Amino acid sequence: MRTLMKNPERALNASWHRERSAVGRMGLLCQTEYGYNAGILRRAGCHRWPARDADKPAGGVKAKGAFRLRKPGSEMLDRSEAYPGDFNRRDFLKLAAAGVGGLALGKRFALAPPAQFPNAERLGRVSVSKIDLRLRPDVGSESVGALYIDNVVPWLREVVGSHPYRFNQRWVETPEGYAWAPDIQPVRDEPNEPVSELPQTSLGPGMWAEVTVPHVDLVQSNPPARAPWLRNRVESGVPPRFVYSQIVWVDDIGTDSAGNTLYHLKERYGYGDAFWAAAEAFRPLTPSDLEPIRPEVENKQILVDINAQTLSCFEGDLEVYFCRVSTGAMFNSSGERVPGWGTPPGKHRIWRKAVSLPLSGGSAAVGWDLPAVGWISLFVGNGVAIHSTYWHNDYGVPTSRGCVNARPQDAHWIFRWTTPVVGYDPGDMTVGMPGGTEIMVVEA
Repeated sequence: MRTLMKNPERALNASWHRERSAVGRMGLLCQTEYGYNAGILRRAGCHRWPARDADKPAGGVKAKGAFRLRKPGSEMLDRSEAYPGDFNRRDFLKLAAAGVGGLALGKRFALAPPAQFPNAERLGRVSVSKIDLRLRPDVGSESVGALYIDNVVPWLREVVGSHPYRFNQRWVETPEGYAWAPDIQPVRDEPNEPVSELPQTSLGPGMWAEVTVPHVDLVQSNPPARAPWLRNRVESGVPPRFVYSQIVWVDDIGTDSAGNTLYHLKERYGYGDAFWAAAEAFRPLTPSDLEPIRPEVENKQILVDINAQTLSCFEGDLEVYFCRVSTGAMFNSSGERVPGWGTPPGKHRIWRKAVSLPLSGGSAAVGWDLPAVGWISLFVGNGVAIHSTYWHNDYGVPTSRGCVNARPQDAHWIFRWTTPVVGYDPGDMTVGMPGGTEIMVVEA
């Protein structure tokens, strides 16, 4: 007899599934897809705040810079006025030309000023190309404006509204109106004090670092662009960026011509693209971030429930952790079941863990390319893993192509709790049979 946690998340999940049943199974037929040819990854959704003060009220919101607040229903501000930190295509092309030219002469180039984000504890980043803001939390309500990819807005609160034929009925209230929650990534703006020296590792000087601001602009140090995600951004005139919770490897420190500290970033695996970016956007990870949780416990198991879209961690018969997740999509946009997309049911073992990896798959026509995905725990040989997610917020709804998508803080906890144990250097561990922690995937 297993003992379940007295967890408010579990109670919330029961309410969530009552909402899902009210909407109906048609929601599965409305999964969003994203592709190389779209230029921008298009998926979304969420239910809880990603940081330490998850249940703390948002409180008052102050305007910062040129950001101005208004009541829903009033005239929509021009995007360039309301969100001064966002580049347009012309700004980006100027930066790219100046930045890459400067890089040829070394590290003495001027990076664009950091984006100015709204002065609010809780923020939301638009994760799709465009969303409509509604007067009320209802997709049929009047549109009062629009937001575009990487726009950042104050996250006042989350409410239950109406979006027929979708499982996720959650909406985010912003000063401008209501946005459907799956299109908004919960983020924070927490800049960091840059370090002046990198620790020595087996690969030379370097460290892992996590993005702790809504987004940070990148200047490529080794053009041309190689990775599909980067090529799409460049060709679309959208600034290359890393966003909140992504994890990358820092292998150098420099300064621009204005004296700002920069980190040189690259992925340990992938296409080989490398970048300079403002150092203050990255929190250096330390060995304590990888410290195992209760390593003395031997009988650990993870239960992934496809029907409930939940994940539970057990020590023996005692549930010690619970969260909602997003597993593999079961149906395509035509309502046809696609077996290759689902998370494979059955008993598995973790065979590899990595602090950060790029994830990609599909075809040139319909595929995905996701850089710097954090807290990877692979448990099926073809690449299925539990991992952090920054490109959608639709937990509780099957949306992936097989993996178990988790909130960054959940993926991090699971990474530390499971085996094999991964050291900071090199931040990657593969084990042979019988493997690490057992993962049971059930489909009731």
